[in-house]
Amino acid sequence: MENNTSDLCDGGDCESCPTDPALLLEFKHAIHALSGKWKLEILFTLMNGGVRFGALRRALAPITQHMLTAQLRELERDGLIARKVLTEKPLQVAYELTDSAWSLTPAFRELLAWSKTFGARRSAVAGETQLGVGID
Repeated sequence: MENNTSDLCDGGDCESCPTDPALLLEFKHAIHALSGKWKLEILFTLMNGGVRFGALRRALAPITQHMLTAQLRELERDGLIARKVLTEKPLQVAYELTDSAWSLTPAFRELLAWSKTFGARRSAVAGETQLGVGID
């Protein structure tokens, strides 16, 4: 198995070393902003442009209204999405990505590439496990 840690640290004392407490703290902040049962799915859905609340809820079924509202509030608080009140009757609300969230596009592309490479393998292993087939 290949280990590509050399991109982060050459093994010596360096500022970008993953064991640097300040770097770990920054990583924790990023992970906290993105962690949540639906946050990544919400961000990915919004990458096609602004979406009204109802359409977002339908796209993310079976998410509940309460959970969607809570996750949207956290994403807005963390500066990843913007809430836009539309001037329509009845009142409509749409959500869109902020520039900060748009900067995550390369990371989403990498996750998709990773999923294409390893997702099928993971699904096959899960299927074998459910069927009682051992993995050698």
